[in-house]
Amino acid sequence: MAISQRQIQKLQQTLSPQQIQMIKLLELPTLQLEQRVKQEIEENIVLEEDERSEEDDTLSVDDYIREDDTPSYKSRINNFSKDDKQRPVNITEGRSMQEYLVEQLTFRNLSEREQAIAEFLVGSIDEDGYLRRDMESISDDIAFSLGIEATTSELERLLAIIHELEPAGIGARNLQECLLLQMHQRRTDTASKRLAKKILQSHFDEFVKKHYEKLISRLGVSEDEFRDAIDEIKRLSPKPGNLYSDGGMDTSPYIIPDFRIDYHDGQFDLSLNSYNIPEIKINRRYVDMIRDISTNGVMTEKDREAVQFVKSKIDSAKWFISAIKQRHDTLMRTMQEILSFQQEYFKDGDKSKLRPMILKDIADRTGLDVSTISRVVNSKYAQTHFGIILLKSLFSEAMQTESGDTVSSYEIKNILQKCIEEEDKRHPLTDETLMNILNAKGYCIARRTVAKYREMLDIPVARLRKQI
Repeated sequence: MAISQRQIQKLQQTLSPQQIQMIKLLELPTLQLEQRVKQEIEENIVLEEDERSEEDDTLSVDDYIREDDTPSYKSRINNFSKDDKQRPVNITEGRSMQEYLVEQLTFRNLSEREQAIAEFLVGSIDEDGYLRRDMESISDDIAFSLGIEATTSELERLLAIIHELEPAGIGARNLQECLLLQMHQRRTDTASKRLAKKILQSHFDEFVKKHYEKLISRLGVSEDEFRDAIDEIKRLSPKPGNLYSDGGMDTSPYIIPDFRIDYHDGQFDLSLNSYNIPEIKINRRYVDMIRDISTNGVMTEKDREAVQFVKSKIDSAKWFISAIKQRHDTLMRTMQEILSFQQEYFKDGDKSKLRPMILKDIADRTGLDVSTISRVVNSKYAQTHFGIILLKSLFSEAMQTESGDTVSSYEIKNILQKCIEEEDKRHPLTDETLMNILNAKGYCIARRTVAKYREMLDIPVARLRKQI
């Protein structure tokens, strides 16, 4: 038997801790960036909030530290002055959901360590109110970001405390847990509520598949009793993050736009919303300290250690300031191209004017990676003269009509949504029927594409839309 040997060379790219931090900064929406900057100020002794006016000179650390491998950066990061009258438009007034949760945690008698971990967990909850990341990954992030070794059992224990907070259902890992948490927090106890809990606890799969007849038989209840229990479940929110303090169903999400787009006299004015994000600088006292020690002649070992410590903090601070500036430049560069691409839409907000646009279109125009564009637009909002819009909602594929015209897939989704809203819920429209409706309107679309768009609209299949 002949044995052949060959050498295989693999090229594997490993991201540095700074690259990982840069990616995380890019993903942060305005509200979380504010919290991240304040956290950096607390953790780095040489950073401080800059209260000076824009006319003041900026401190150049390189006046005192001159090393070829240490670049110079401007210390100011905010593109608005303190006197700027612009304010974010919040759909609801008051605190953010995260701030409200953290405030509730302060009444739980947690240790400083537990409070830090619990706040990190709160920061990991997504905009729908779910904690979708596994505990092992969160534990790794806590070790990396906070320097705290937290076990998964400790995280589970602190998450259980978060589950007791308002709005009910917050921090759930899945829909079943979310609905059960809301049921458990209800004060009153009735037969319909007990049956609703039983359905959610023991028959969740049958419930979501709407196997109602089978459930009625298995539970040994009447149709009226079952309907009352289903009505109790329908009063719960599948997305508690969209609710606020009292858990009311009519409140709106709290949104701080990341961009502001003004339109006057046929001209667009684009700006990045940095209101409330602290302006930061390097504290002159620490730079002066290094200068004094360095000019005093012979340094002791203790002096060298002090200089090295402060120098590392200054390097870290300069990198952070640079990273914030790079985030600003990347966001503005991306949003400028989106605005240019969808200029007709941004004039009046008419969604029929949206051009087909995918991430690669903007990546090609900016020279940035598709993954970078994805991070910029995800969970970011823009304030316009016609309302606040989610950036990722502007992206859509190109579709062809029978006449050969190119239309945005948004138009297809809009028709699908309207058809499903107007359907007979006792006999909901199947994907094949929806395909036929679209084809009759001149849109060349396959059944699997209908299914894909329906799922993107978060609309279940016909069988699950059926109502009794």
